[in-house]
Amino acid sequence: MNTSKRIVVLGAGESGIGAALLAKSKGFKVSVVNDGTITAKFRQELITHQIEFTEASVNLNLLKGISDFIKSPGIPDSHYLVQAYIRQGKTVISEIEFASRFSKAKTIGITGSNGKTTTTLLIHHMLKKAGYKVSLAGNVGYSYARSVFNGPSDYCVLELSSFQLDGCYHFKPDIAVLLNITPDHLDRYENNFQKYIQSKFKIIQHANTRNHFIYCADDSAISQFMALNTTFAKCHPFSITKPVIGSGAFLNQSTITINYKPNQKPLIMNIEQLALQGKHNIYNSMAAALAAKIAHVRKSVIRESLQDFQNIEHRLEFVATVHGIEYINDSKATNVNSAWYALESMNKPVIWICGGQDKGNNYDELSELVASKVKAIVCLGKNNEKIIKAFKHLVATIIETDNAQDAVMASSKLAKSGDAVLLSPACASFDLFKNYEERGLAFKSAVRSI
Repeated sequence: MNTSKRIVVLGAGESGIGAALLAKSKGFKVSVVNDGTITAKFRQELITHQIEFTEASVNLNLLKGISDFIKSPGIPDSHYLVQAYIRQGKTVISEIEFASRFSKAKTIGITGSNGKTTTTLLIHHMLKKAGYKVSLAGNVGYSYARSVFNGPSDYCVLELSSFQLDGCYHFKPDIAVLLNITPDHLDRYENNFQKYIQSKFKIIQHANTRNHFIYCADDSAISQFMALNTTFAKCHPFSITKPVIGSGAFLNQSTITINYKPNQKPLIMNIEQLALQGKHNIYNSMAAALAAKIAHVRKSVIRESLQDFQNIEHRLEFVATVHGIEYINDSKATNVNSAWYALESMNKPVIWICGGQDKGNNYDELSELVASKVKAIVCLGKNNEKIIKAFKHLVATIIETDNAQDAVMASSKLAKSGDAVLLSPACASFDLFKNYEERGLAFKSAVRSI
């Protein structure tokens, strides 16, 4: 073992543990630091692989003489160890950056404010169907580092958050996908939308002429940035509002067209055939199809995949129909834009369950949809004042609850046969739940107990 190289990993979740395992396997001496108790599963992995760890504050001397300091994405830059390392004039990296040094797989990186997980899983589905050995990593599946640690694959499909990209300085995916950029997590970016935009565009910051960039041509933030900046990557825009000339994808009335090479026939498909319905999913489907085409997946496989794909739990997930009322779990909608897409896709009168931990939300962009589609609002959160203020002039009935059971019961009383009860919170879950998954499971359990 090369003990002259030492790495400190801050955070002992999936990202941190993956980085630690990979670093140890590459001959580094590894120290894992976690503020608080490490979960039993991850603790056992560290013990099994003889990796040093602590669950308490550490002396700053730990940072002396290390080759890299890897920070988990959920930990803010204000952490005392991060600040101490930066004061040394050094750069903190993400687990994504570290893992990319050792990965031999081709990478497809997907980012955006909304639709990342769905698009990532759809691309993964297409590549698997095409017969590739493909890993799923990043914000879904394993961490990228663990994926590399587990062994080689043909492709690694990565869901990437802005927090993960912030710690990347050389990483560049072979195929980069940017779905959209809407205000989100601005508390981490000094409430500066431009800083958040720049963070998202880090996905192509080191791209060269061999790399590909798939992006939404309808997104104003993306278009404005592209107009002022250049990239060496091959560009493949997609749009539902206008035709795309050259390589890209577009919607024309009820059909999508996927073009990659001028000498190849395009893939043309009716949107009614898509497994994923709603305007936002047309975007996701076009982006995924372009990525698969660049990865040399046959048109027949892409078409089949777009028809038989099953979406993830907590993302516009049908739960049940009870007394003619449809219950839909969209707990993963933790920002206003995600909730907008959910409401936009509804073709029935809606009882809307929303609320939670507000992230500086501006609810104005939901007003038109709420006015036209929402019969009543059921708040699920500790502090619902902002939601009530935003919509009380649009919706006659607004009820406050602080648990999923009460929220579902109130919704079922307000709804009638032919209506839909939609959990699409537009907020984080941390006021009442550990995460959005727990919130979604609580909702489903309450529905099934009706």
